[in-house]
Amino acid sequence: VQLQASGGGSVQFGGSLRLSCTASGTIFSINTMSWYRQAPGKRRELVALITSGGYTNYADSVKGRFTISRDNAKNTVYLQMDSLKPEDTAVYYCNAVVRESYSDSYSGNWGQGTLVTVSS
Repeated sequence: VQLQASGGGSVQFGGSLRLSCTASGTIFSINTMSWYRQAPGKRRELVALITSGGYTNYADSVKGRFTISRDNAKNTVYLQMDSLKPEDTAVYYCNAVVRESYSDSYSGNWGQGTLVTVSS
């Protein structure tokens, strides 16, 4: 299973970006899809997650500004980021919990990361 993330870039304070991440390969089903981020010198942290049933959860720091969604037909998860702040600057990673066949168990898979830079 491969995860390809895109949509990162540089924006000014208050701007918006939309990240996308598509899973490909041998996929039977996808459970939770999520976005993490890692700022320089800091640990990777969960930003938002969405389950196969549509339940979402967000880090307190992004609530009301970020929206996670997914298109199950396309095996894709999105992160709409609005009202961006300099402290949102980080490498953003997507994660998908995937089952490759009916008999397999679920396992987590990481994308390559996409850089988001917010200037003041």
